[in-house]
Amino acid sequence: MMRNISLFTGLRKLVLPLLLLLLIGNNANAQPPIKAFVVKKGHIYITLSKNIPAEELDAFVLQYSLQELDLKTFFKNNRPDSLLKLGWDINLNNGEMLVLSKNMLAADKLTDPVEKILLAQKHFNNGYGYANKEPLYGVNRFVKKYPFAVKDSLVTFFCKGNPNAGKVMLAGTFNNWNPDALAMQKVDSGWIAIVKLGPGKHYYKFIVDDKWTIDKDNTLVENDGEGNDNSVYYKTNYVFTLAGYSNAKKVNVAGSFNNWEENDLKMERQGQGWVKQVYLAEGTHTYRFIADGNWFADPANTEQYPNEFGETNSVICIGRPHVFFLKGNLNAKKVMLMGSFNQWRNYELEMRKTDSGWVFPYVLGHGNYEYTFEVDGRKPVDALTGKEKPNETLILSPNHTFRLKGYANAKRICLAGSFNEWSPGSFAMHREGDEWVIEQHLLPGKHVYKFVVDGKWIVDPSNELREPNEFGEENSVMWMKE
Repeated sequence: MMRNISLFTGLRKLVLPLLLLLLIGNNANAQPPIKAFVVKKGHIYITLSKNIPAEELDAFVLQYSLQELDLKTFFKNNRPDSLLKLGWDINLNNGEMLVLSKNMLAADKLTDPVEKILLAQKHFNNGYGYANKEPLYGVNRFVKKYPFAVKDSLVTFFCKGNPNAGKVMLAGTFNNWNPDALAMQKVDSGWIAIVKLGPGKHYYKFIVDDKWTIDKDNTLVENDGEGNDNSVYYKTNYVFTLAGYSNAKKVNVAGSFNNWEENDLKMERQGQGWVKQVYLAEGTHTYRFIADGNWFADPANTEQYPNEFGETNSVICIGRPHVFFLKGNLNAKKVMLMGSFNQWRNYELEMRKTDSGWVFPYVLGHGNYEYTFEVDGRKPVDALTGKEKPNETLILSPNHTFRLKGYANAKRICLAGSFNEWSPGSFAMHREGDEWVIEQHLLPGKHVYKFVVDGKWIVDPSNELREPNEFGEENSVMWMKE
């Protein structure tokens, strides 16, 4: 069943865009290039064919005063940074089409930095923020100065230089960007302030004599989508260590948290070994070291899972485990657990047999998951129908309830969205009075979704906030508050 659902999801993601492209391609000679500027429900939407003639693009830009977007340059280099900094979301960008949207409440015209930041925060809190993202990992990237000193949970922020400043303040997400709350203390080489922080990603700025500035010695800078560049600091919670390999020229670490990017995380020499401080989100992570191009599991970590190469990956668990349990099947020789949390790998998580069934403790962060079991190489089947059972679902820390009124005669209604990988048939809603309901865990920020009523995809009739999708249809949109 999982494969059928995954296949359906994959086909929907692949076939419909192909059909759209074929439709565009087949009509390329008959239909003019698409160019649309639409204002809808507080947002601006721009849709442009990539093959639009230069003179038509110039006229479109002039008609709607879009010179600052520099669309000609974007079509050439395909670099989205300038569009994102101007507060635009890129809804679709492929070889044929570009779809942009922007909240009309953007703070572009404000000149006071604190007003801009607080307005951005207000939009975020009111449901008009930037896209929701929760990093799986993070590392600090300072230059010309050491990372901020940390003792227990106290972080010493350091603003280098500015010896002639009258006062320097520190503001960030940790104090709701209050410019008057954290005065920095002058020291011999700069200014310091001590802040208690938990592990994770934090944004900040210095205010030097009332002038807001990013940390110029920190290369991690992100735009909040409202025109503000902010410095980023990760309060780390894990240290990778590798003893020996003193003759190696370069040692890196890569894992599931960074999509196994080989050259992303370079370790530093320390004594007779190598170290790397990182922030890791709650959950289970697998990793390997790479010394001068040679990959290997952590020799000091006995917790390891098999991988697709017949070798092993080392394992780190951050947080408390959820215990998966499959009742019965006591005559089985081997039972495997697999799910959306481990990319459905059926060779990785072998369950342990007990007197009443099979168990496997696995650490997961808050979220919405699908999973199933494989008993001696076969999925569990329904005793009555003989068909494979549908995937199980697991919602950890639900914080929002979706509701759909009516549809009393529907046989099955599911919720699919960006928060559950658009799975069309697993997250079934249940009937409560005259409504269908389901709980989900949502991160703060933007989410798009639809209901699937007996196989038919529909937008939420009670939600007027919608946006176009890549299939030429609409998705319902909601913004989750912190």
